Amino acid sequence: MASFVAILGKGRGTWGHIARLIQEESFDNILLISNDFGKEHFAPSKQCDWVLINARTGFEVLKNIIKEKLPNGELIISLISGIGKEHTALMAAIKEKGSNYKLVILTGDGTKYY
Repeated sequence: MASFVAILGKGRGTWGHIARLIQEESFDNILLISNDFGKEHFAPSKQCDWVLINARTGFEVLKNIIKEKLPNGELIISLISGIGKEHTALMAAIKEKGSNYKLVILTGDGTKYY
């Protein structure tokens, strides 16, 4: 099995996508990357670990904070929420750590992994 990693951005419209993935899929663990607002207002249906970030922080700092918290093993990544800087920091952290990953998205035909 693998660990699910998702960014929860400011736009709450994409949170339902993340909530459904958490509810419907089975993961070894779940890591959500967000800010204080996201942690206070997002109510996942399963136990989640959090990485709290400030998007105004410099890129290298963001990348290192995320890299330090990434679980070992295969990662299932959702980039449906968040902004480019956060996405880039996550992908750079994954590359530096050498983790294998798949992207996941919900579609009209169900959950797709790439």
